[in-house]
Amino acid sequence: MSESNIPLPSPGATGVTPDGTATATCYCGAVQLSFPIEGEDLVTSFVCNCSDCHKITASMFASNFTINDKSLKHLRGEDKLTRFAQSRTIATGSVMENSFCSVCGSLMYRRSSRFPGQSILRIGTVDDFNLHETKLKPKLEQFTKHRVSWFKGVPGVERLKQTTAGGF
Repeated sequence: MSESNIPLPSPGATGVTPDGTATATCYCGAVQLSFPIEGEDLVTSFVCNCSDCHKITASMFASNFTINDKSLKHLRGEDKLTRFAQSRTIATGSVMENSFCSVCGSLMYRRSSRFPGQSILRIGTVDDFNLHETKLKPKLEQFTKHRVSWFKGVPGVERLKQTTAGGF
């Protein structure tokens, strides 16, 4: 058995580099991305309850953050990404492209034709778990009309029944 390529955080450790970036890694470690954790290229963070996020995460919602592509770097495994795009289930009719690790199937990011130059990453892929609680804590929740009744939502964030301004 080979050693995992996934950096695991330890108590008190930080995965933030001196240049203000952090990493996101797929489940098997074949794909790793680098992204900024502050500034204009960290666009927003949000929870989405849309039916696409239900299916693509095999869960009832997705926790995401948006990065400007000019600051998203592929550290390894870009050649391991498989892409799938469609518009049939997207509320706005935009084309949404999904980039998955071809080895383990982890969704690394999505790109919408409605928001060129931006990528939507999953908070759960971020290697520094401390960032899940701080810089990447969701600022809004969208598609709340599709939220299951047992999930009361993210406390203290803006809620959108559907999405108009920030939707896909």
